[in-house]
Amino acid sequence: MVPEFVDRFLENINSVMVAKPEVLELALVAVLCEGHILIEDVPGIGKTTLAKTLAQSLGCSFRRIQCTPDLLPSDITGIHFFNQKTCEFEFRPGPVMANIVLVDEINRATPRTQSSLLECMQERQVTVDGVTMPLSQPFMVIATQNPVELQGTFPLPEAQLDRFLLKLVLGYPDLENEDTILLRFERSNPLEQVSAVTLASEILDIGRQTREIYIEPSVRRYILEIVGRTRSDPSVTLGGSPRASLALYRASQALALIQGRNFVLPDDVKHLATPVLSHRLILNTEAYLHNTSKEKLIDDILSSLPVPAEE
Repeated sequence: MVPEFVDRFLENINSVMVAKPEVLELALVAVLCEGHILIEDVPGIGKTTLAKTLAQSLGCSFRRIQCTPDLLPSDITGIHFFNQKTCEFEFRPGPVMANIVLVDEINRATPRTQSSLLECMQERQVTVDGVTMPLSQPFMVIATQNPVELQGTFPLPEAQLDRFLLKLVLGYPDLENEDTILLRFERSNPLEQVSAVTLASEILDIGRQTREIYIEPSVRRYILEIVGRTRSDPSVTLGGSPRASLALYRASQALALIQGRNFVLPDDVKHLATPVLSHRLILNTEAYLHNTSKEKLIDDILSSLPVPAEE
């Protein structure tokens, strides 16, 4: 059942996106974990296209939020309004009351508006006027942001970054892939032809299967040591939280399931360490002065730790 779902899903995404296979695999990891995705790259790379294709491939309700500085929290969560016909207050749900929510250019929303997503992303619920309502299951936020254009933007707070399961960076396509993009979009937009390949119930069922994937104690310890090193490294001001450890743990289970295994390998953990941890770290000033990137820091940590091996 799982291999069939993986093949259907990746084939559907590939019908629109010309992206690196590892990017699509990571997106599927987030789907199975019901984790949120932050897609960060320069304009024109296909961030929004990937998010919309991903959403349309899943048999779930989908809403899009276009972030601007004048966007209000009530524009996301919904409001209670007075219905003059019934002479009663009624709740008008906001776009967050959907399974898949695309938050486009999230860093253009003000901190007050960004904070309205915190409860939604972690507790899977929304509180409006003192009334708490559960969100639909599955629930997933796919946010995009442009790291280059800073005018009129508001950096995401650490508490919100920590709620994203992983960060995707698409990168520029090579010459051959860019030629494929030109031909694919020559006459029409293939996104218009994308249909759902699964149902919400199937996603939830496969998600439950990921939690049954076995992680050997030494591999679990390996995960904890990686995250622990991010806290003790002298170049880091803020390291990975326990939520980061759990994210790496769950993502490793999902990757093993996608690859047809019922157990996690240390290579799964190493493959996921950068996309799961990099956006959660804050480097100190000295690290920035020496052009130390978060990705290089994680690579150095992985190189310095012994990899668990079968006895």
